[in-house]
Amino acid sequence: MSGLRLCFAGTPDFSAAHLSALIAAGHTIDAVYTQPDRPSGRGKKLQPSPVKAVAMAAGLEIKQPVSLKTVEAQQELAAIAPDLLVVVAYGLILPQAILELPKLGCINVHASLLPRWRGAAPIERALLAGDPVSGVTIMKMDAGLDTGDMLYKQQVEIGPEDDRISLTDKICDAGKLALLHTLSHFPELSSQAQRQNDSLSTYADKLEKSEYLLRWQEPAEKLQRIIRAGLGRAPAFSFINGARLQILEASVEQTKSQKTPGTILEINRHGMLIACGEACLLVTRIALPGKKPWTTTDLLNSGTDLLQAGAILSHND
Repeated sequence: MSGLRLCFAGTPDFSAAHLSALIAAGHTIDAVYTQPDRPSGRGKKLQPSPVKAVAMAAGLEIKQPVSLKTVEAQQELAAIAPDLLVVVAYGLILPQAILELPKLGCINVHASLLPRWRGAAPIERALLAGDPVSGVTIMKMDAGLDTGDMLYKQQVEIGPEDDRISLTDKICDAGKLALLHTLSHFPELSSQAQRQNDSLSTYADKLEKSEYLLRWQEPAEKLQRIIRAGLGRAPAFSFINGARLQILEASVEQTKSQKTPGTILEINRHGMLIACGEACLLVTRIALPGKKPWTTTDLLNSGTDLLQAGAILSHND
């Protein structure tokens, strides 16, 4: 425990895990900022964010401004007068007036090894690029996009089978430890903060849905990275006879084929082998429109004639 008076700002599950870690460690949290409740589910009822749910369970004061650019929101934070504002995937822009309010400034938990992958989708971009490592950076916040001075880094390896879900879990675990370490050693880490080398920066723009469309003339290794990056949020997809097919799990097979890329070469209990521009993909989990995910065994038992050896998947509906 650092003795610092904190405010916390975050919204999704990733943020909530960090808030839970702060609470468990006994940190003083004067207020929790999170985005307003959003409609969700079949009935479109307003649902609290994961961060709000954690804050409510802990009895913490909760703030849900639509924007931090208003005078009212800024006066509210000024009245709380925290030593430090901890920001983890909040989703709202912090104007300069907010950045200057806490006595010791604002720090952010960013899911990459800065300056690589500044921006909104660092985990997905690391997977798509085939990076061997990723991690978390605790940085001081400034007016730029993830450009602040770095306080502490924690590296994690990206395994060949890691996907968006598993890598998020790894980085979340590293982030919690890194945040607690930073708060426990804040004076010395702050005095030794390192500037980022802008010449080494890359930007993790939010992925467009079109980037998850599999183009079978590409190498199997690249297609498999797309599948891994989309799992759990925006699954990779293709089309067959006008039907949209989600590709949820696949491995690379170094099999050579002279068939047109996208051709289903074989379907058996091991998977559905599909020709690519280089090598092949062995697809082991899919989802058809309106259907639950299927394994290859489910597919073989389904009797569907949509997916058969010789059929060709395409990037056109």
